[in-house]
Amino acid sequence: MFLTRLTATLCMYTVRFRDPAGAIREGTWHGDTVSFADAEYALDEVDVLSPTDPSKVVCIGLNYADHAAESNAEIPDRPLLFLKGPNAVAGHGDRLALPADKDEIEYEAELGVVIDHQCKHVDAADAEDVIRGYTCVNDISNRDDQQVEQNWIRGKAFDHAAPMGPVIASPDNLDDDAAIRLIHNGEIKQDSTIDQLIFSIPELIEEITTYMTLEAGDVISTGTPAGVGPLSDGDEVAVEIDGVGTLRNTIEIP
Repeated sequence: MFLTRLTATLCMYTVRFRDPAGAIREGTWHGDTVSFADAEYALDEVDVLSPTDPSKVVCIGLNYADHAAESNAEIPDRPLLFLKGPNAVAGHGDRLALPADKDEIEYEAELGVVIDHQCKHVDAADAEDVIRGYTCVNDISNRDDQQVEQNWIRGKAFDHAAPMGPVIASPDNLDDDAAIRLIHNGEIKQDSTIDQLIFSIPELIEEITTYMTLEAGDVISTGTPAGVGPLSDGDEVAVEIDGVGTLRNTIEIP
């Protein structure tokens, strides 16, 4: 299995949170509690933040064949790359304020790869050396504008378009065939496994770092399987990846 590196300095699940005193901490996720140093808190005592504070989120389009088919799009011959900025990042439990007056805003469950340190020109064979861990991402998309623009700024990079979390799972915690699901108002809408990726994680890292430097904490959002669908005001949406966790958010559309 490719994803086998053990990281001694990384707990199985790390979490960023604001403690009751207002300090931002990077601690350990225990499911019902979080801890930092010798202090442990119930989840309702803290604000869970995005698990990393990336300089950018590099997203991959059409990286599952079934999603390409439902989009009536050809499978690309190289990874289709686009960017989301820090403004798009949101955390677990956040209410996501999305653009108003749009007909098609959709969810997309994705596996996020969190980069460990600054890197460029990384060979696929060495990709595991630059991976800190994995997180859940919802690549929220505004189809109204995505369908009529080339660079997808309005369609993909608006505020709260990249909620992620709740944790960073260490690399050894993710199986190559881990299940990925999207649960929308309690109903499973996307249900696949990450071994269905067209371009593997090592291939993505090699391709991306050929063109740009990745910084510590940057996230690669690796693409979504079939089953994408619409979001409405008040919806409850969750991205669930086996071995990584469950990201939950509430949708707010004016």
